[in-house]
Amino acid sequence: MKVNGIIETALYVEDLARSVAFYRRLFGFQTLFEDARLHALNVADRDVLLLFLKGSTLTPAVLPGGVIPPHGGSGSLHFAFSIDSEDVEPWKQRLASEGVALESVVQWPRGAQSLYFRDPDNHLVELISRGWWSIY
Repeated sequence: MKVNGIIETALYVEDLARSVAFYRRLFGFQTLFEDARLHALNVADRDVLLLFLKGSTLTPAVLPGGVIPPHGGSGSLHFAFSIDSEDVEPWKQRLASEGVALESVVQWPRGAQSLYFRDPDNHLVELISRGWWSIY
């Protein structure tokens, strides 16, 4: 028995439409599901980025198949998307062209490079190339 990976990453946002527009515009992510409290975005046809309207998940969600327990998050959260090494410079250009300020660029000892920037809710987004983690 084993775990096969992480399927979903959840962020809690103040303005759902604004955040959806940011991630769709910057990355081209397509919508998998949406309702008044949640927008699920397809990340590379293998992962899901969940954008929840802040405060909308603090009570159980009763569905025909069961109940999703309450959850939530606050503060400036961090997550990373993987990119190819040859795309580091094009991503710098893309972020600049979209008016997204780079907060930091890190060159890691094993060869990976990270680009750090903020989304509209001040979450720290990282784009990282291969070579930092031994498994990636």
